[in-house]
Amino acid sequence: MAEHAPSAAGSAPEDALAAALPGTSGASGRPDRPGQPGDPAAPAADAARTARPRRSDATRAAILAAARDRFAADGYERATIRAIAGDAGIDPSMVMRYYGNKAGLFAAASTIEVHAPDLTHVPREEAGARLVRHFLERWEHDETLTGMMRVGVTNEAGAERMRGVFAEQINPVLAAVCPVPEEAQARAGLIASQILGMALCRYVLHLQPTVDLSHDELVAWMAPTVQRYLTAEHP
Repeated sequence: MAEHAPSAAGSAPEDALAAALPGTSGASGRPDRPGQPGDPAAPAADAARTARPRRSDATRAAILAAARDRFAADGYERATIRAIAGDAGIDPSMVMRYYGNKAGLFAAASTIEVHAPDLTHVPREEAGARLVRHFLERWEHDETLTGMMRVGVTNEAGAERMRGVFAEQINPVLAAVCPVPEEAQARAGLIASQILGMALCRYVLHLQPTVDLSHDELVAWMAPTVQRYLTAEHP
């Protein structure tokens, strides 16, 4: 809920009420601020201000961790702010305070950095293998990627987030080595079909035998196809 700033000019009745309330200073209506020079409460107030950012960071981290798990387990539609707050051990109002609503929380929880390799510094004939191996390592060491894959296959918001990741972080990398610039987007889509298809089968559906294949075996099978999409002059 948006907070509205108080008016700079107070009315006379409001000033009178403020003057009568404990903890205010005269007609200004402004609370006395502990921690001023000479105030015996200053050390405690300083400590509280120092601790507050740490508590805020810890609360945000707990909310995001709970949200990623809940979105992955239940999907976007079924996951609720109340359930996420319960998982994080906090009141639902705190989730709303930090993220506004479920859509805002989902966007924050699904922040993904794929750290795609710069293929311009990789020998041309090794680009496909380098890309496949990179994503195998990313999928197996970043639970957020796996979680967002689960959300993406069941919910449009998750699918849109995954599309955004490829458009923003991967397409430019692929375009840099594409021999036919006007085909860069089409080739990126074909490569995504290989990378995401492998991730879906291996890490979400746990489809045999993709689960049992080693990294070297997966690279050996997939790299030639990805290489062709990357660098072949013609289909």
